[in-house]
Amino acid sequence: MELLIAVINDVDLMDEVLAGFLEIGITGATVLDSEGMGRVLSHDIPIFAGLQTLISRSRPQNQTLFSVIDQPEKVDQAIALLQDVCGRFDDPATGIVITLPVNRVVGLAPELGEPGG
Repeated sequence: MELLIAVINDVDLMDEVLAGFLEIGITGATVLDSEGMGRVLSHDIPIFAGLQTLISRSRPQNQTLFSVIDQPEKVDQAIALLQDVCGRFDDPATGIVITLPVNRVVGLAPELGEPGG
């Protein structure tokens, strides 16, 4: 099992990402509104207000998606889907995708909760 975390900079793409997840068999994810460090610093700490012009003129709020995925091929499919929908994550202001190994899950569907399940 892996935890896929994706920060999507264009929030208008999230519906397409989630629909694509369903098509490849990923039926659970959590989506949170999020903000990058530059935006927070430029708006909340006056000394960093000049950062806003360096980062972008009007950077929108992000969304962060979390999903526990139990099959390695689905992780690869999810990352490919994210890049198809959002663009290459190597390009600036697209987003970030990371995965982390998951040893145990409590509170999800039983088939995801136990190793080998």
